[in-house]
Amino acid sequence: MVALQVHFLLIPSLMSIMGAAQYVMQDAALLSYIDQRFLSLEKRLQKCSQDVLEYADEFRELSRAVLSRLAGLSTDKAELQGEVENLLRRVEHAQRDIDYFGSVTDSNACVEVHEDLLKQQLLEEKKRLKLMFNASCDHMLAGIKSLKVVKKTGGKHGSWMKDPGKKHGKIYLLSGSVNNVILEFANIMTFMENNQTLKARRVPLPLPWEGTGHVIYQGFLFYHRHGSLNEIVKFNIQRRNVADQMLLPGAGRIPAYQLSPQTKIDLALDEQGLWALHAEPETGGNIVLTKINAVAMAVEHSWDTPCSSSGAEAAFMACNTLHVVYNSPSGGSPRIQCVYDVLGALSAPTNPGLHFPKRQGGHSTIHYNPKEKQLFAWGDGSQIIYKLHTEQKV
Repeated sequence: MVALQVHFLLIPSLMSIMGAAQYVMQDAALLSYIDQRFLSLEKRLQKCSQDVLEYADEFRELSRAVLSRLAGLSTDKAELQGEVENLLRRVEHAQRDIDYFGSVTDSNACVEVHEDLLKQQLLEEKKRLKLMFNASCDHMLAGIKSLKVVKKTGGKHGSWMKDPGKKHGKIYLLSGSVNNVILEFANIMTFMENNQTLKARRVPLPLPWEGTGHVIYQGFLFYHRHGSLNEIVKFNIQRRNVADQMLLPGAGRIPAYQLSPQTKIDLALDEQGLWALHAEPETGGNIVLTKINAVAMAVEHSWDTPCSSSGAEAAFMACNTLHVVYNSPSGGSPRIQCVYDVLGALSAPTNPGLHFPKRQGGHSTIHYNPKEKQLFAWGDGSQIIYKLHTEQKV
């Protein structure tokens, strides 16, 4: 009887203990669920923070791209304005030609033009061009007499020159196809010394050059600005500042010479001053010749020449005449194979086939010095002078 009573007393206690254990298990499950939820929230917050950082990086990149684009808009605007102005000049020139031919020819009647009158008109046109360019050259290149290797310094690309517009005999060295330092030497003897770079005056440029087609004239360095399509810079060597700039319409899209792809615009000097040489896709890769007013930094006139840039390595102007130098891609015997006289004193194109004496290899640049009537060339790291043989123009 007593055992039965104890049994009945234990049942409620056991039920109470089991209930408490069940509540503990439920609380543990609830805590585990809550912990998992917190872990899930932490992961989501971590991913959100990572996304915010990525978005911030993307926004910074976008900001930099927008600022860079805005900075380039002014240059693009200037280049576009130059192209439009050049187009307007060409339209005006074409309109003047149409008006001129309309005034000398009656379109409503078929009149046989007298041969003597036609010759007279051609002579008048040649006289007009001679007056416009102050042409005084009466000689032409008949041959290249000799060469002298003055020095071997620098790499494959570069240029060296004198200033034909000054009385001094200073030598200027511009090494490389992209650089921003000119080396100035007192004379050619100083340049030829072994430690010549130690005696050179270093002239830094605020804007680097591109290619090897630069020239120095009357104390100014004219060069194609690196990173620009067709901007020509006029730099005052003595004052060390940029004096002027201009855009050369149509230039800069393809190399001036196929065998010298580093040069998009080649500047040249002759007895009449500053010229620019370049090639255009619209001309089939033929060289375009432009006369530039070095003082006003403006285009005076342009000619589409029949001389191809294919197979060409360099060119130079001499006495109003373009001389294009051709070679093989591996560097053989360079030769002048196309000549174009802007005044028509020579038949164009002329193919003289003048070879450079005792010379195997290629040229990075060839520039004519109208004061000394010599060629200053850079060939495979060597600085070379070519003496010329000239004859009277027929």
